[in-house]
Amino acid sequence: MQFVLPKLTLKNVLIALISIPLFIFFWPASPFLVAMLWLWLKTHNSKAIKITITAFLFVVIGMVLPQSQTQNGGTKQTAQKAAGQADNQSSNQMSSSTQNVVIAQNNDSNSNDKIVVNSTSTQPQKTANEAATPQQPTDTAVTLYTVVSVVDGDTLKITINGKTETLRLIGMDTPEVVDPRKTVQCFGKEASNKAKELLSGKKISIEADASQGERDKYGRLLVYVRRRDGLFYNQYMIEQGYAHEYTYNVPYKYQSEFKAAQKAAQEAQRGLWSPTTCNGDTTQAATRPAPATTAQPTPTTPSDQPAQAASSGKYYTSSHYKATRYYPEACDAWKSLSPSYLKVFNSLAALLAAYPDRTLSPECN
Repeated sequence: MQFVLPKLTLKNVLIALISIPLFIFFWPASPFLVAMLWLWLKTHNSKAIKITITAFLFVVIGMVLPQSQTQNGGTKQTAQKAAGQADNQSSNQMSSSTQNVVIAQNNDSNSNDKIVVNSTSTQPQKTANEAATPQQPTDTAVTLYTVVSVVDGDTLKITINGKTETLRLIGMDTPEVVDPRKTVQCFGKEASNKAKELLSGKKISIEADASQGERDKYGRLLVYVRRRDGLFYNQYMIEQGYAHEYTYNVPYKYQSEFKAAQKAAQEAQRGLWSPTTCNGDTTQAATRPAPATTAQPTPTTPSDQPAQAASSGKYYTSSHYKATRYYPEACDAWKSLSPSYLKVFNSLAALLAAYPDRTLSPECN
């Protein structure tokens, strides 16, 4: 059969040009278009157009098959990639739950330890607004100091760069035990002993508060104290009833937390809030003197008042207007009295003649 090239007319050229964009832009519907064009061309009996349509049909098939295979392969790769990401995320979560703690010693002989805590955790994806919010750094370096002595429940001493500094703790006040102007107050010894138990020789970190200034009028550093294991000492002492919450002039950083801690201690009647101790009033003496009676005084014997019977030696008291105690020479407690108020007598009778309201200090029993 001899192939005769059909005559190229304007009509045939236009049909061919129209067919090209139809196959390019509407190739998913190409079988339908081919069928429709084939029926139309059959009625018009144009061999040139039939050849053109057939050629484009093969082109369309060649385009569809490779793309279908590519899509199937891409789907498999996406699934494998997602599975790999899930495995990586799981392993990251397991490894990131571990905290690395490195402790480095300073070269100074009285150096302060530094504890570097690397606490990395896997965080969920954040929105744009959340990402704009400043976050606390996950790596922090905290300087640790060794407590060299505990003065009382709210005062202690540490060494900073070879210099001993006295710390006055912010937001708390414990009963007095060492103030020479005052007698030992109710629950003062218990608070002081608890402070020694918690802090003596321990590693601590300190936190200043800009609202309170750097130092008080006595030159003591004003700080909050946390023990190396994280115990917030200021709040703990209030919470357990060893201290009152104390605000000096202006509110401080943790005022609301400390007030809540005091309320909890008061409601639970812990420590100085107990009716069997101070019932919240620590201004009273640690041991109350016996109440006065209206009975006539009777002669005393050595067994009745051993301290007065043993009246030999020197006796000490304070001339301060709040002082109420006297101390025999054998009792070392008199050494804590302020020298500016110290009074010395050669006998107990002489002391009581000058200060008849004085009673023997409980520390000397």
